[in-house]
Amino acid sequence: MALATRTDRRPSFARTVWDSTVGKKTVMAVSGLIMLLYLVVHMIGNLKIFFGAGEFNHYAHWLRTVGEPFMHYEWTLWLVRIVLVVAVVAHATSAYQLSRRDIRARPSKYVHKKARASYATRTMRWGGVILGLFIVWHILDLTTGTVHSGGFQEGHPYQNVVDTFSTWYGNIVYIVAMLALGLHVRHGFWSAAQTLGAGSRTRDRALKTVAGVLALLLTAGFIAVPVGVMTGVVS
Repeated sequence: MALATRTDRRPSFARTVWDSTVGKKTVMAVSGLIMLLYLVVHMIGNLKIFFGAGEFNHYAHWLRTVGEPFMHYEWTLWLVRIVLVVAVVAHATSAYQLSRRDIRARPSKYVHKKARASYATRTMRWGGVILGLFIVWHILDLTTGTVHSGGFQEGHPYQNVVDTFSTWYGNIVYIVAMLALGLHVRHGFWSAAQTLGAGSRTRDRALKTVAGVLALLLTAGFIAVPVGVMTGVVS
């Protein structure tokens, strides 16, 4: 009679890290910094719109030819998109799971209220939801043209941007999302620094200052485009 043997397989290192709270926070921090780097580059590129249609359209075309001839047309752009999608999914998934874990850890409300947190801290979750919805709308508007107003023109990004910000709802959606982004970056950058071990008592003030400046520059830089269209500076 054969005896049944039991084999206990230990979870992989990656699985162990992912299942831990520290692991999920690390994933959030790294993915957040990847997205932050992209946002800085994206904002700088957006500001080229103030140099005219030719400059902006040339920049948009250049994005599709980066790396040629080693990389095929649009390969680099798609590589960046894939990295961003992975970063967004990892960030959102870890944030959601950490939130659920936090709720399970304290199923009842505290008897004594915590000290009032900053506005950015208290709106991080809703800010993330707003930004997630905005990303979908932004892609459907200026990448696929599905919800674009005024007739989407393939290969004419300058005119497409002007069309979007020539509508009241296009401006409202974009500006609200960028304000949410500023709050998210302000708190998220400092939190990421703490998670990755860069924070300390001596560096906390400097990190918070950097987070605030980054948030302000990104918000102002992105909002400058719809304001430029609304005021006629970009037309």
